Amino acid sequence: MADGKSILIVEDEAMIGMMLEDYLDTLGYRLHATAASVDEACTFAREGGFDAALLDCNLQGEKSWPVADILAQQAIPFLFATGGMADDLPPAHADRPTLAKPFTIGAVERALGRILAD
Repeated sequence: MADGKSILIVEDEAMIGMMLEDYLDTLGYRLHATAASVDEACTFAREGGFDAALLDCNLQGEKSWPVADILAQQAIPFLFATGGMADDLPPAHADRPTLAKPFTIGAVERALGRILAD
């Protein structure tokens, strides 16, 4: 269950970010913050203070792998959001769950439920 858990959204497309915010709200999650660039997301990841992250693979043409590395080091659960093939994930994160775009609220709910089940 969501139980007001706090989620970091890492997404560079404003419309998708707003849609995800609405989904989180509807599902009972709290939005920690939205980051639109790798640098901004790395800063949030280092600061922590949230329960999980939803991480777009591609931010303004830059791969979000550095953010994933920090989240993994901090033991913060996360999943990748991708509009393309999931098989381009780096080997260190190949076992992470992925959420294919376009999202549905049901898919977001299931994916977050999986990574927050521990």
